[in-house]
Amino acid sequence: MATWNLYRHRKPDGSSKDWAVKSNSDGSITTRWGKTASKLPGVSNRRGIRQFVIEKQKLAKGYVFIAEVEIDGDGNVVFPGKTAATPSQLPEPDANPVFVPAPPVEALYWTVDCRAKRAVRVDLSIEVRRLIGVIQSVSDQEAKPEQDWDGWQQWIDATFNAEVFELSGQIKSAHGVLPWLFLLALKAKGFNGVEIDIVTETARDLSVDLKVEQDVLAFFGTDLDSIRDTAEALGLLKPRLNLAAAMSDTDDCWF
Repeated sequence: MATWNLYRHRKPDGSSKDWAVKSNSDGSITTRWGKTASKLPGVSNRRGIRQFVIEKQKLAKGYVFIAEVEIDGDGNVVFPGKTAATPSQLPEPDANPVFVPAPPVEALYWTVDCRAKRAVRVDLSIEVRRLIGVIQSVSDQEAKPEQDWDGWQQWIDATFNAEVFELSGQIKSAHGVLPWLFLLALKAKGFNGVEIDIVTETARDLSVDLKVEQDVLAFFGTDLDSIRDTAEALGLLKPRLNLAAAMSDTDDCWF
C-alpha cells in the first residue's frame, strides 16, 4: 500500500470528514475523501497541480494534518504500526466540542473538481443549463452591471464539451444570492465524481440546507421567505402546501 498524507476537517457540531493525498510516479496526484471512518470511499486522480499546493489549499479551508497513513485500493486506512484501521483506532473529534458562534460572513469562495465519468459529465452539462434557465425564468430582477457574476459563463464554457475540469471563484454580496443558490442546487444533486465546495472566508463549509444558513442569507441582504420561490424551483426547498388554495378546490360538503 502507498503512503498518504491524511487531513481532517472538524465541524462545530462535533462531526468531521477526512481527506488524503499522495503523489504518483507519473506526476499526477490521487486524493481520497469521506466522513471520518476506517475507509475513504471517494477517490480522484488529478494532473497539473502539485501535492504541496493542494495541501496548502486544504489547510486554508480548515483541514488539519493527522498522520502519514497507508490506504489500499479499496480505500481502507491503516495507521502506522496497525494491521488494519477501525473506527475506534482513528483519532476522534472532541467528545464535548465547545460551540463557538460563527463570525459574520464577509465573502464566499467556491471550487469544483469534476473527474466524473463521461456519462455523468453529460448529465452535469444538461443540469447546469437547466438550472440557469430556471433561475432566469423565476428571477424578476434584472442584474445590474456590478452584480454580474463571471461564474455563469465559466460553468457554461467548462461543461460545453462534457470534459473533466476544475473551476474556482468568489461570490460577493454585490453578485446577489442567485450564484450561491445555483451552486447549492448543483451540489445537492450529488453527481458522482463532481466535488463542489462552498466556504466562507473562515473556511466554514456551507451545507445545502438553507434553513441553517441564515447568516449567508443575511450576507446577501435577504431571508428564506424572500428567496423561497426560487429555492423551491431549484429543488432546495420542498414546496409549501397552500391550504387556502387546496380548500378552494374542494366542494362544499356541508349540509
